[in-house]
Amino acid sequence: MTEKNKKTGDAGKTMGISARKSEDFSEWYTQTVTKADLADYTLVSGCIVFKPYSYAIWEKLQSELDSKFKQLGVQNAYFPLFIPESLFKKEAEHVEGFTPEVAWVTQAGSETLGERLAIRPTSETIMYDSFSKWIRSWRDLPLLINQWCSVVRWEFKYAKPFIRTREFLWQEGHTVHETKDEADKQVMQMLEIYRSTVEDYLAIAVVSGKKSEKEKFAGADYTTTIEALMPDGKALQMGTSHQLGQNFAKAFGISFLGKDGNKQVPWQTSWGMSTRVIGALIMSHGDDYGLVLPPNIAPIQAVIVPIIFEDSKKEVIAAAEKLKKELEKEGITVKLDDRETYTAGWKFNEWELKGVPVRIEIGPRDIQKQQIILFRRDTRAKETVTLSTAAPAAKKLLDEIQSSLHNKSRQHLEKNTVAAKNIAEITAAAKDKKLAKGHFCGSIKCEEELKAKADGVTSRCMALDAKEKGKCVACGKEGVAAYFGKAY
Repeated sequence: MTEKNKKTGDAGKTMGISARKSEDFSEWYTQTVTKADLADYTLVSGCIVFKPYSYAIWEKLQSELDSKFKQLGVQNAYFPLFIPESLFKKEAEHVEGFTPEVAWVTQAGSETLGERLAIRPTSETIMYDSFSKWIRSWRDLPLLINQWCSVVRWEFKYAKPFIRTREFLWQEGHTVHETKDEADKQVMQMLEIYRSTVEDYLAIAVVSGKKSEKEKFAGADYTTTIEALMPDGKALQMGTSHQLGQNFAKAFGISFLGKDGNKQVPWQTSWGMSTRVIGALIMSHGDDYGLVLPPNIAPIQAVIVPIIFEDSKKEVIAAAEKLKKELEKEGITVKLDDRETYTAGWKFNEWELKGVPVRIEIGPRDIQKQQIILFRRDTRAKETVTLSTAAPAAKKLLDEIQSSLHNKSRQHLEKNTVAAKNIAEITAAAKDKKLAKGHFCGSIKCEEELKAKADGVTSRCMALDAKEKGKCVACGKEGVAAYFGKAY
């Protein structure tokens, strides 16, 4: 880097992110969230405003997931925010798992309520009360319902925008099936949807597996998960899919008349992904200049910044508008930044901060030479292409950026996953900001021992196929391949 470029880079960072990602990760993250215009803090502790830019990211993810859900026959519905305490307590294990996080409504106006109302931490109980009335025979199955909503979980030690907030947005799917096999299939279908969406759209590499008995969803037979490794060495749960068995059906009186004419208890699943994946997106790809967004999830894939001078303004704007139309024909989401109240340099820094994948620069000299300059956000490299080939060149570049970001994430995951044979080696891996891979029996006793001795490390997931066997890192008994790490 030349001295001139170095000064330009430092000036750009002064206008944007002042903390370095490698030196002060927490401060870097906070600055990126606020300065990239993703979120705002509120007077309600632990609750944030999703500003239009972050909500646009969520809408793109929502659209992709919703389309995949509907291809499987899932329908959207909406259930009440408030859950009567008597209903909430119907499934004992579920209640025990969520009670510490529940916020309660006890008064309306000046009137004390006769029964406390839980503010939705998750919707199993309120949904399944309705399911018990909707399902009568095998002809009503499978019942495949999804809900897009917000939930409130009150207890935590510290807030982190998108990653850990008291109210967050998510989708929660809930299905009812005739048989266990059908429910098992549904669990795996949803897990694969989450995996492919995170890898193909967010460009974040993940590992898939099954949660241990202690780490599974409260009330489930088993929980499957996809887990990512963040740059600070912590694991982040990106999406989960649960086999609920017949536990909730029995608690809520859900039954159906089978094809054999006998009354039967159905099998259920639930699955969800939340806005914490936006936090993962920020942490995984961002750099010292701000956000770096994969093209497939970016609200704006390319921004055209015309270099405006008074004597050539009309000509340059006309060329930029024509180019915008050509890019849109290629299926690219484009913004033309023709604001005259900001300099081109200011705009460059702003769009870098907001992580727009491709910036296109066009000025009077470029028009004379019939060329444009393409700037790719992930590597901050520039290239000059002819004006006539600008649209297909930009499209190709977006594909390259998407692939490059995913490959970089996969390499980070593989490079920072180390083998471990015991708790001491797992502890060492966590201190080195790495994910450990060993074998685990999955028992509650071994999970508790691991967490106590390895400074809060937990098993993130265990292999789904369970073919790879070995000695459990805690007790030495037979276990399956598993991943261990500190979690958000």
